This record gives sequence, structure tokens and C-alpha cells, in this order.
Amino acid sequence: MTRIAEKFAELKNRKEGALIAYITVGDPNSKETPRLVGALIEGGADIIELGIAFSDPIADGPTIQSAVGRSLASGTRPVDAFKIARTINEQYNVPLVLMTYFNPIFRLGLSKFLQLSRESKISGLIVPDLPAEEATEYRKECLAAGVDTIFLAAPSTEPRRLKQILEQTSGYLYLISLYGVTGVRTTIPDSAFNLVKSYHTLLADSIPLAVGFGISTPDQVQRLVQAGADAVIVGSAFVNLIAENSRNIDLAADKLKNLARQLKKATKIGQ
Repeated sequence: MTRIAEKFAELKNRKEGALIAYITVGDPNSKETPRLVGALIEGGADIIELGIAFSDPIADGPTIQSAVGRSLASGTRPVDAFKIARTINEQYNVPLVLMTYFNPIFRLGLSKFLQLSRESKISGLIVPDLPAEEATEYRKECLAAGVDTIFLAAPSTEPRRLKQILEQTSGYLYLISLYGVTGVRTTIPDSAFNLVKSYHTLLADSIPLAVGFGISTPDQVQRLVQAGADAVIVGSAFVNLIAENSRNIDLAADKLKNLARQLKKATKIGQ
């Protein structure tokens, strides 16, 4: 059983959904990333997604694009994510997932990337621009390295393609709850909750269902968990706090911890 599977089993026993928190590595700089991740974990985050900065983040909205820009401007490199992961793992026992586009993997080489992932105790990878249809060898090597392969599904995903995606997916299925790119939404449409209900029935507990894009409030988290989500993924809301307090890391860490605590509390099933 992988670390991610163990985490979901633990949370199921506690009757809780998972809070998955995203942060961009190197925002505002690499030195502070472990501290900010620590604040999220201490606030209750169950799984951390570490975003590797890439110059063309096609799935991301303005908030995370800005974080990527700050990361690149600070001189952060893709390999820095592995050093940061090792630092985090020295203090916390929480699954770490790398979110990256395929170009950094290709440049480094898949075998080398996975070697570093294994050495850094990375639990899973998300590669938004890698189609499931082209991921057979990638999945094979990831499984050999003990790294989960997390793929994305969207509102427009057809049943035949979803089957292909699920064949390549382990850890959890990342469900994009609405059309568009990442970013905080003040409201989430009913269609998103209906989509979660549909996927919950479709998956029938075969793999955890994690829902992302637009989530930022405890009420949204609670409603998504009640609709059948095993996890909620929150990124832009945390990234905004870092951007607003980048010159005061103490304050940024406090605000991250407080928001994570509020969101985590809302994951309790049947509250």
C-alpha cells in the first residue's frame, strides 16, 4: 500500500475527507517553501501538492501563474523541489505529490526524475499535459519506483476516455470540478456538485476521488465532501495568502495555518 493509499485509509477510518493543499515551490523563494508547507500541515493538510514552476502553465489561472513567475524570478529550478521535499520529510510524515508539466521531466529524463522522486520520498506525480493514451511506459516506470500516477478528469471527459484515464491512475483521481483554469471562485455552480455525485457513483470506491479548481471556503469543502468527494484540493486560496504576505513570512505562515484549519474542519463526514 502506498503512502497516499495509507492516508486515505486512515482518513476513512476517522470519517474525514482529505484536505490536499497546493503550493508552488520557490514562491516567494525556495528557502521559505518548507516553512510554508509546514504551516499547511500543522493546520491540517493531509497531502501536499508541490508545484514545479514551468514557463507555460496552461492549466493555471492568473494566481498560480503569478506564483510561478515569482518562483522563476527567485531562481528556483525543478531539482530544487526534491531538496525541499527531503527537508519537509525530515519533520513531517505527510504524502508529497509533485505537480509538473512533462517538459521538466523530459529534460531531466524520466528515469532520473523518478530516481530523485524515490530518494526524496515523493508519493505521487501529477502531469496535466501528459495524455493517458501516451502514459503506458510512464506508469510502468512510476509503479516500479513506488510513485503513484495521478491523472485528471474533467466535466467534458467521455466514458470511453475516462476508462483509459482510470487504467493509468493510482493514488487518487483528480477531478476538475468546472470548466476553465485554476483560481478562487466565490461560488461553485450546482453542476460541480452534481458532477461529484456522478463520479462518486461511477467510481464506486475503486479509487479516491479528489476534487479541485475554484475551492476556497469551508462551506464549499463541506458540500463537496457531502456530495461524495474523498478529498478536496485547494491551491489558489493558499497561493493568494502567500502573495499578499510575501514580505512577512511569519504572517503568511499564520494565515496559511488558519485557513487550512478551517478547511480541514469542514472535511469531517456527517458533521
